[in-house]
Amino acid sequence: MASRTSTPLDHPALEDVSFSAALEALRDPHRLAMVAALAREPGQPCGAIMPPVSKPAASRHFKILRAAGLLQQWDCGTQRLNALRREEFDARFPGLLGLALAEAAQS
Repeated sequence: MASRTSTPLDHPALEDVSFSAALEALRDPHRLAMVAALAREPGQPCGAIMPPVSKPAASRHFKILRAAGLLQQWDCGTQRLNALRREEFDARFPGLLGLALAEAAQS
């Protein structure tokens, strides 16, 4: 079996991300909670922000967040770390992330 690091992670250029993809990524409550956790503390491992779902479902959530340009992931030893691409995302979709985080805080 190949290691998870044998396949490079796809981090799209933000100009290639559509508004609908960004909205779709932020509309799910699990993904919104993951984004809020990273806004509070960047650089967390997947296990620290993983929603209470199966591992395949969690992997899909991480993939959707990466594809929407919200998530930067990198491997550090045996862990995969995560951070928001907040500055880039805010430049592409001004105010959207702030609105989503405000909504997450009210939930």
